[in-house]
This record gives sequence, structure tokens and C-alpha cells, in this order.
Amino acid sequence: MTDFAAPGPVQFTDAAVTVVGARVVGLSASAALLARGARVTLVDRYDDETTAARAAQAAAQGAVLRLGDDETLPAGTELLVVSPGLPPGAPIVVAAREAGVPIWGDAELAWRLRAPLADGSYAPWLVVTGTNGKSTTVRMAEAMLKEAGKNVAACGNIGYPVLDAVLRGQVGGEAGEPFEVLVIELSSYQLHWSSTLSALAAVVLNLAPDHLDWHGSYADYTTAKGRAYENCQVAAIYNAADLETVRLVEEAEVVEGCRAIGFTLGAPGLSMLGVVDGILADRAFVADRRNSAAELGTVYDVEPHAPHNVANALAAAALVRAYGVEPSAVRDGLRAFRPEPHRIAWVATIDGVDFVDDSKATNPHAASASIGAYEHVVWLAGGLAKGADFDDLVERHAKRLRGAVLFGAERHLVADALRRHAPEVPVTDLGGPGTEQAPQVMASAVREARRMAMSGDTVLLAPACASMDMFTSYGERGDVFAAAVRELKAELAAGE
Repeated sequence: MTDFAAPGPVQFTDAAVTVVGARVVGLSASAALLARGARVTLVDRYDDETTAARAAQAAAQGAVLRLGDDETLPAGTELLVVSPGLPPGAPIVVAAREAGVPIWGDAELAWRLRAPLADGSYAPWLVVTGTNGKSTTVRMAEAMLKEAGKNVAACGNIGYPVLDAVLRGQVGGEAGEPFEVLVIELSSYQLHWSSTLSALAAVVLNLAPDHLDWHGSYADYTTAKGRAYENCQVAAIYNAADLETVRLVEEAEVVEGCRAIGFTLGAPGLSMLGVVDGILADRAFVADRRNSAAELGTVYDVEPHAPHNVANALAAAALVRAYGVEPSAVRDGLRAFRPEPHRIAWVATIDGVDFVDDSKATNPHAASASIGAYEHVVWLAGGLAKGADFDDLVERHAKRLRGAVLFGAERHLVADALRRHAPEVPVTDLGGPGTEQAPQVMASAVREARRMAMSGDTVLLAPACASMDMFTSYGERGDVFAAAVRELKAELAAGE
């Protein structure tokens, strides 16, 4: 019997592995394990036509299907592989823990399935986590590595499963040349289910309460994030402005010789990256870091160059510099990088008022960074709070708020914070209807925000909440907002 609890490579031949979730991650895991001789049981809570059609692929490869029950642990299970969103208190997880069955997530499985490259080395992992800015930082690092001529994959919680990236060119994986280096976004869920990862460099960008409904407490959430630093080989990168990330680095068990590298929006100290007179400066990865610094570009190479995005750029630069990328590739990568949609994206200007889509701001920490980039804001907010608190956000930015337009299932939590800390700010509550009414509600929100705004203000969609109460994703929410803004602008232009 294989000892799955031990670190290092494992043999899956004839091992009984249960995979939870017949979706992208679960199907990739099932295929990889079957290709290595495991006996796979694929379970899913649903037994509808859509789930059965997805699972048929795994069945054709040899998996045993058990649909409609993801709570009972199949007899004889030696390893449980869970999809990232499965919470620690799920019945099948509890049963596995009580039976002494190891539990892996997709990132842990991917780490165990790595294969050497042609030269015998392994593709290093550059890991990014944190409450906000993860996807942007990953994409920035990817752009820098491409400018350095590297065959790189941006993967993980960014849309391309880390398991698929690791298996490229291997048995059970997609065809193609194996990647030289991986930049991996890992969520707190994925890190919770990981134990032996050893990144070449890792960064926790920032920490604020999020996903507390899943983790149970802020302490458990931060502990999960801190796992990114465990066994780090070259650089454990922290945010000098966030003492929680500093603490996590100090407490991490890293490989001997791994350095703590900070990033700051101020002048960098030793072993830090920072900003000096608008120049992105590196005093960490230079030969004489006591007396010199490498110029990595300027804040104007960062698009948009809002403070929190400059911080993302510095974090990305620290990751790739730890890998050995030259300063010129950092600069060229930043110049080539373009933000993904719904991240502080300008939509239109109407009568001197800018309308900005930051639908990706799905928690208070992200919304705070977004609001802080503007002088006066009419704020569009609300949705699913995920256990978050809005008091600090509202108290910090009360003087910036020209008004607030609220919608969504838990908008009352935002309204309560506004009542306590910004009672002078006018608030319009549009209710919390379902998905069918969402476009009409957003159109009303846009029109009400325009009524509140003055020339020079910004109407900002930074909801501080998840979107699934009214929309399929934050992307759809942002698209509906942008469409409503463009429709309003067209109507006003037609009436002139």
C-alpha cells in the first residue's frame, strides 16, 4: 500500500483514490491518476444530465462513478483528492480524517505529479496568494518571464488548472512542450489542502478578512495563506505595509538560505523592492544591495498606476527576480502587460463623470484599494458578503464618498456600516432581486449614481461582495454595468 502521508514522489499503481467533484479540476485529476494505474472513484453531489455528461469522460477512461452522493467515503479509499471549494467540514472530508485517509487538493496532487524536464531539473513554482491582486500579479509576472524568453504558464486559480500545466507533455496530460516555469495563483482553499509544496519563490500580497464562511475564522484563513511560504527555496516575499504578511514569513519553515524579501511603495531598505522618485528600485537581487539598486522601470510603466497596482508590480518583479530575470525584462513585461477586464477599467465619461468597472473587487479590502485611488466616488456596492465586515472600509473612505447605491442579497450590511460611519452620505437602496431583474437593477444603479455625481467625480462599481446572488460571476456583473453605462451615454447623446 502506498504511503500517501509521506512527502515526495509516490506510486499510484493499483491505489484506491476517491476524487470529489466531476468538474474541470476533478476530471483532470481523475485522468492523471487513471493514466498512472490508480483505481479511481469519482463522486459528485449532483446526478443530473449535465453532471452525468461530464463524468462520462472519466468513466470511459476507467473511473467508477458515484453521482448524487459526495458525502459517504467509498470503502477502501487510500487517498481523497478534493476540489478546491470543498470545505473542511464536508462529511466526506470528516470521514476521511477519522479513517486516517490523507486528503490532497489539486495543487498538492500537481506537486506530487511533477516530472523532470529534459535537463533533469524541475520547472520551478512561483506562487502568488493574498486577499487581493493575485490574478494581476500573476499576469504581470507571466509577461515579464515571456519578455525574458521563457516558456511560462500562468495557472492555478486564474483559470488554467495547475494540474493541467504540470502534466503538459506527460502521460495523461495535454500535448505540448513542458513549461520551464510556472506562475501559480493559489487560493486559500487550495493552500488549505496542500502540505508539501516547495515554491522557488512565494508572495502573500496582503491579508484581510475573506472567505470566513469557509475557513471558520480569520486565524484559519491567514494560516492557510501562510502555507505558501512553507518550504520556500529562494525568496519569501512579503508586503512591508501589511504586518500580517511579515508575521507569516517570520513563522514559516523555509529551506535553508531562503531570504525574506519585502516590497514597499516607499524607498526600499535592504533586501527590498520599492519606489524612489517614481522609479521601481530593486535592493534585493543586486550584488551590492547596501550601496546600489537596480532600476526596473517606472510607475508609469504600470497600467493603471494606482498605488495598489504598483504594489502588485513590485511583487511580480520580486518573484521573477528571484528566478533570475534581468531588469530590462521586468520593465518590458510591465509595458506589455494589459489589465484583465473588470479591474479598475474605465468605461466612459459622461458630463465630466468617469464610470469605472472594478467588479473584481469582491471583498472590502479590494474595494478599499479601489476607492482610495479616487478623490470623490459614488459607490455601487452589495452582493454576497461572505462573512465580511464593512466598518473599516466605510470609516476609512467616508470623506471620499459622494453617495452610495446598494443592491444585492446582503446590501444591508453595507448600509449598516454607512449609517454608523458615514451618516451624511446619501444612500439609495435598490433591493436584492434575483438574476432575472439584475440588468434592470444595474441600469437603475447607473442612472441613480449619475444623478448623485458631480463633474470630476468617479462612479465606481467596486461592490466589496461576491456576485452570485444576482449574476453568474463578477465578470457578468461588470459587463452588465458597462452595458448600462454605454446605453445611458447613447441616450444622452441622442437627446442633445
